[in-house]
Amino acid sequence: MKSQAFVVTPKDYDPPLNVLGARVTVLASNTATHSYEITRAQGEAGMGPPPHSHDWDESFYVLAGEVEFTCSGKTTVCPPGTLVHVPAGTVHSFRCLSDGCDMLELTGQGGMATQMFRAVSRGIPPGPPDVPKLFEVFKQNGVTLTA
Repeated sequence: MKSQAFVVTPKDYDPPLNVLGARVTVLASNTATHSYEITRAQGEAGMGPPPHSHDWDESFYVLAGEVEFTCSGKTTVCPPGTLVHVPAGTVHSFRCLSDGCDMLELTGQGGMATQMFRAVSRGIPPGPPDVPKLFEVFKQNGVTLTA
């Protein structure tokens, strides 16, 4: 099936998903693009996923706030204007260092991020997560959590 051109304006956004304390807005799913995904993640200091990996490339563009990224054991503090590229299979995590963090996330072809974000938002309530349940939801959506 061929992808169709589309325009998404703020009035078209679905409500943000609650993904481990982050507000994630799906701007383009791979269902719409037939390839990549684009999301916007907004959060406060301390917000971020645990170390994990998956079988798709992922890139982040920091719009606001400072974000600490760890990729393959190397940690970098990223101010606004920073692009972070994470190849498929790379163990990575990030953590907002300030309130008002705002990032765009782009996934490579075959990404399951938007599917996983929806599953976490539906199945993991706000607050300290049920870790075994979180592991299972991530696993079902192509994400491997590492300790």
